[in-house]
Amino acid sequence: MNNLKIGLALGSGSSRGWSHIGVINALIKNGIEPDIVCGTSIGALVGASYVNGKLDELEKWATSLTKFESAKLYEINSSLNGFVNTKRLHALMQETVAAESTLIEDLPKKFATIATDLDSGREIWLKKGSVLEAVWSSISLPGLFPAVRKNEQWLVDGGLVNPVPVSTCRALGADLVIAVNLNGDLLGRHMRKNHLENLESKETKRQELKVKQLPQANSLPALADKFTSLIGGYTPSFFSTKKDKATSPSLFETIASSVNITQDRITKSRMVGDPPEIIITPHLAHIGIIELYRAKEAIEEGEKCVNAMLPEIKRVLGL
Repeated sequence: MNNLKIGLALGSGSSRGWSHIGVINALIKNGIEPDIVCGTSIGALVGASYVNGKLDELEKWATSLTKFESAKLYEINSSLNGFVNTKRLHALMQETVAAESTLIEDLPKKFATIATDLDSGREIWLKKGSVLEAVWSSISLPGLFPAVRKNEQWLVDGGLVNPVPVSTCRALGADLVIAVNLNGDLLGRHMRKNHLENLESKETKRQELKVKQLPQANSLPALADKFTSLIGGYTPSFFSTKKDKATSPSLFETIASSVNITQDRITKSRMVGDPPEIIITPHLAHIGIIELYRAKEAIEEGEKCVNAMLPEIKRVLGL
């Protein structure tokens, strides 16, 4: 490799981001270890875990998730500023990503995350300070997470401005960049595809009936409590239930498709101007935005994708 520094740009993609674990594992098994890691959104979370030496713990936790355990990560609160149980997820991140006191500048490899300034729309690179704060800022997808306050700015998901942070890797000194794009095959597919055919339609209808029959609440907190109590049984059907083509898409389908469209357009535009030397695009259109319990298949797809490209990867890296 002639001492060239390798950068790994891990892209955004919510639940599909578990594929990054498979990509990293496959690269390491073949003697390819990046010197610089930059991540956006879920890429920031997986990248931080890897650089901090906790990737095995993260993989063990992710692959142990069931639909029920995944549903427990979601809630609705009275402020309506997010849909993720941040307290529960924060505790899990301390176990599988980094301790509260861990600083980016103390990590053994160069690392950065990407966030978006909600007020100006500017791209923010987080290259020092708290690892957890940098990850939280990068994963704060509007509608699911509340915005993060940092340095007088409200920060949200970096996928809105830089879904695959090739440019950040180069700025940190990478000579060659391996980019992982999780959104390359999504548009027009995930809303048509049903991969939970074992969900009985009558159960879905029963859950829908429950929502329709919610009693009049005297306060927003009361309604939030009722909604949260139903989320465990209802979450798996957000993206995966069969629908007639004329049926209006759900709120979460609409959010997911809107994010996918934005990120797809931005990714294509930015990669034309600054193409990576290697681009890995796992096929993940069948995994919905909040289907965290599908980690095993996402990880396997990441490994499979790297193995299929291995001859080209080694050629480019001079191995």
